[in-house]
Amino acid sequence: MNQLKQQILNLQSQSQPLEPNEAQRAAYLNKVNTYANSFLNSIETTKAFCSDKETPHVFKLTNNTKSIEEILELYANEVAAKGINAASGGHLGYIPGGGIYTSSLADYLVDVTNEYTGMYFSCPGGVAIEHELLNWMKSIFKFPESAIGNLASGGSIANLIALTAARDKHGIKNAIIEKSVIYTSPQVHHCIQKALRIIGLEDVQIRYLKLDVYSRIITADLEEKIKKDKEKGLNPFTVIASAGTTDTGAIDPLQDIGNIAKANNLWYHIDAAYGGFFILVDKVKERFKGIEMADSLVIDPHKGLFLPYGLGAVLVKDKEAVYHSNHYRANYMQDAIDDAMPVNPADVSPELTKHFRSLRLWLPLQLHGIDPFIACLEEKLLLTQYFREALKRIGFKLGPQPDLSVSYFWWPTNNNNDNAFNEKLMEEIHNDGEIFLSSTLINEKFVIRMAILSFRTKLTTIDKAISMIQKILNKMNN
Repeated sequence: MNQLKQQILNLQSQSQPLEPNEAQRAAYLNKVNTYANSFLNSIETTKAFCSDKETPHVFKLTNNTKSIEEILELYANEVAAKGINAASGGHLGYIPGGGIYTSSLADYLVDVTNEYTGMYFSCPGGVAIEHELLNWMKSIFKFPESAIGNLASGGSIANLIALTAARDKHGIKNAIIEKSVIYTSPQVHHCIQKALRIIGLEDVQIRYLKLDVYSRIITADLEEKIKKDKEKGLNPFTVIASAGTTDTGAIDPLQDIGNIAKANNLWYHIDAAYGGFFILVDKVKERFKGIEMADSLVIDPHKGLFLPYGLGAVLVKDKEAVYHSNHYRANYMQDAIDDAMPVNPADVSPELTKHFRSLRLWLPLQLHGIDPFIACLEEKLLLTQYFREALKRIGFKLGPQPDLSVSYFWWPTNNNNDNAFNEKLMEEIHNDGEIFLSSTLINEKFVIRMAILSFRTKLTTIDKAISMIQKILNKMNN
């Protein structure tokens, strides 16, 4: 026994670095905080994109340890300095994730206390915070109190939860899969197609609907396609609308689609991951009329509420449809089960290992209130208008007036070679990197996108983008 105890004590000594003392913790925090402040203090002058994709084999794990100073230097040079600077206000390319500072404080607390929030029994307070946030979202989107929801890692898992519920509500399995039909926009986010494959609906029939000049679903086409599919003996079961597409920021005619879904007994899903929280802005609130008709809804706080990447939300009106796939019990969980408890997050999501991600939203809302978030959203709408007007003065052609803060533009050439010229323009913008923009194809036309959503994107940012584009344009035209 003495020999066994000595072996245990020896291993205890070897594992001691995993539990730094208070002085060591303070030293680590001081170094990390110094780097974080340096990063944030220089964010406005740091490029939004670095096209250098070469990363030497500096991350290789060996038995040799590194100091915290060496690790931070490596992080600064090989992680933060390359690719898209997602924390930059100059990130106008893909839909930006925000990264407000106070969310990082929440994440620090969560990681130190290491709460498990999959089950109410494990962390009643953490689960209560998640439910409070979900109830708040229900009130914003006029969902009934009986709806359930989940705070997921992002829109992909949130959409997967919703589409799984639609599948199970309508019993889409076995031979009926190939006869079943989903209707959606060709601009639907690609996580939808990905989710359908994951949940076994790869062979379902997808009808991509015609769009108007504003990239919104044409409801007459939806009605016509449903009618024809029913005449063919097919099984229409879901329609998916968007409240802010990634390509163009379009909001589909939500109420009209909802009425069609109800008349035809279709599950009505709305992906509002990007645009949903713009409903808080009075000047565009009316554009979301009908969102409350959805059977399921996805919104991403890490987009519209400027949080760091890793927080999406789903609301579903039919609890049993969600429970059908996600609610399981194991003998070893018997101590944690009580029917009087609130809904366990692990019972409405594929995730059993549930990160306490809700604090990253709850804490900033408690510290700041909702008004600064709403002001920031309205600011993005005005900056989009400002950017478009400046581009028009330069001579660019613009896409139609956007519903929200995503728009697109292109340079018209005299030799009918617009795509080639704008592809080169996009390449030069990326090579410059001061501001990051992206591209897409609209009716086979290569266009440059602006996606203005970062809380750090300000008037000076847009002026900088205009100056950069003008400089590159002058160089290309000379």
